[in-house]
This record gives sequence, C-alpha cells and structure tokens, in this order.
Amino acid sequence: MASLWFQNGILIVTFLVLSMAYSTTKFSLQEFLDLRANDRYEFIDGEIRRKMSPKYKHSRLQGRLFRLLDDWGTVQQCGRVCPEWAVVLKRREQDWVPVPDLTYVSYEKLSVEWEEDEPCPVQPELVIEIISPGQSFGEMTSKATDYLLAGVDRLWIVDNQAQSMEYAANSN
Repeated sequence: MASLWFQNGILIVTFLVLSMAYSTTKFSLQEFLDLRANDRYEFIDGEIRRKMSPKYKHSRLQGRLFRLLDDWGTVQQCGRVCPEWAVVLKRREQDWVPVPDLTYVSYEKLSVEWEEDEPCPVQPELVIEIISPGQSFGEMTSKATDYLLAGVDRLWIVDNQAQSMEYAANSN
C-alpha cells in the first residue's frame, strides 16, 4: 500500500511494509514536525517510521501505569504524565523523535502553564516503554541506551509477557 502527498513542493511516497512505513526521502526535523499526520510515527535518522499499533494487553497495561503515575503527579502537584507523546531529542548527533508509551516531565522542567499542542520540548525525567509482541528485549535495550545518551533521566522497560520490568537511570 502506498500513500502520496506533497510536502514543500516535493512529492512524498510512503510504502506500508510489515506494519512499518518507510519514506523514500530524508526529512528534516522541521518537515517531520510540520506533517499533519505524524501522530503514529517516529522520526529516526531522517526517516519517518510508523510506530507499531498496541494491542489489548499492551494498551491495558499502559492505561494502568498512566493512571497510577498521573494520580501521583496530580496529588504531588509535581508534573505531567502523557501517553504516546512525541519527544524531540538527539540520537547520535541527529534529530530523533521517539514516541514513548508514557512520558513524565516535572513542572520544574516544563511549567504547569505550558499547554502547547506539540512534541515534548524538554528531556523527560522518565520514559516508559512497554515491549510489544514482535519487539525484542534487545531492541528495547538499544533504544534505552539511546534515551539515556539523549539526556532522559530514567527509563522503565516493561515486559508484560514476562511480567518483569527493567529500570535504567542516567549517571548524570
């Protein structure tokens, strides 16, 4: 399946292959952010990649973790938790926009008044990734390293199937 559209006068073609869309053109960060339909996509090495759509167990776990963390953040009045919120970071000196399953940012880093409808503009204190069927722990470990090198403070990798969680923290 192919999709066609024009972006800045350039014809863009994407192909859906094994649930992953790969662009045939390299994009800049701004071009990616300007796209109207970038909600289910990540920006990696100048390419636009479709994020896997979560299944029931993944979504249910994500919802439970969201409620727990959001309730805590609200009671403590210390920050916000958002599901599927794109984060603008650097990965290997290139722009990178992953979409973690959950993101926590304190009001210290991003004020309580901030209400823009855009990707997270700061490095989060916590990112949570839930391993989906078809993803390997090794892939998530690599992504975890990228998050920590990009300045994310803490990361949880949750494996619903193995009923386990790995925790990593930035040494800074």
